[in-house]
Amino acid sequence: MNARAFSTLGCPGATLDEVIRSAHTAGVGSVELRCAPGELIAPDSTPRQTRALAGALASAGLRPVCLASYVRLAGDGDQLGPLAAVLRRAAETGAPYVRVFCGGSGPDASQRDRAVRTLAGAVPEARRTGVGILLETHDSFLTGELVAATLEAVGSPDTGAVWDVVNPWRAGEPVARTAESLAPWVRHVQLKDVAAPDDLRPVLPGHGAVPLGEALDALARIGYRGALSLEWERAWYPDAAPLDEALAAFVQVLDSHLPPG
Repeated sequence: MNARAFSTLGCPGATLDEVIRSAHTAGVGSVELRCAPGELIAPDSTPRQTRALAGALASAGLRPVCLASYVRLAGDGDQLGPLAAVLRRAAETGAPYVRVFCGGSGPDASQRDRAVRTLAGAVPEARRTGVGILLETHDSFLTGELVAATLEAVGSPDTGAVWDVVNPWRAGEPVARTAESLAPWVRHVQLKDVAAPDDLRPVLPGHGAVPLGEALDALARIGYRGALSLEWERAWYPDAAPLDEALAAFVQVLDSHLPPG
């Protein structure tokens, strides 16, 4: 059964107790931790802080499924150092994966080559820490085909993909093609709903234009068994509904499309 999770992007600045309460209220057992200054975990958190967080989550019955970093593989300057730091934070917290972006201004060959070099250079640290590096369908690499091509060029089992369901869809890639492209690579899935491909304001899951049911069906066809995480973007859209409302709608969507058990 897929783990149900939510990203702390939906509750910016929340305390640990508030995150735990939201999870328990919704009946969700896993959490995707946003790794950023001012959040429960940051790139410069100390091992003592991250291990304390891991203990508190475990005591509450919550499992960290991914650390959502803001490392950009094709970004300017050194990206290996920041990536190594968040890999260590993930290991200390017990999260099996770190999310990264490609970054850059467009999906050209030079940016893909830079992303490939950065990913390949980080593989030894990923292997040492036991944490996988997941490239998200995001920014200049919106589609499953682009992300899959980048991962294939690296060719390491220590790398994989995050499928943010909105981005390939708004780029015009059919859901079935995204699923087919990412099938060997997808390790984490972010679900959300928006008003339209050109209007990314958050809409309660199941009430917008994103074909969430089609995406869930496609994930079932490729045998995906990883986490399904609500990415409620209240950090970017503070007028969006509270996280608890979005979580309730998210759970309803999953209950209507996934088999029980």
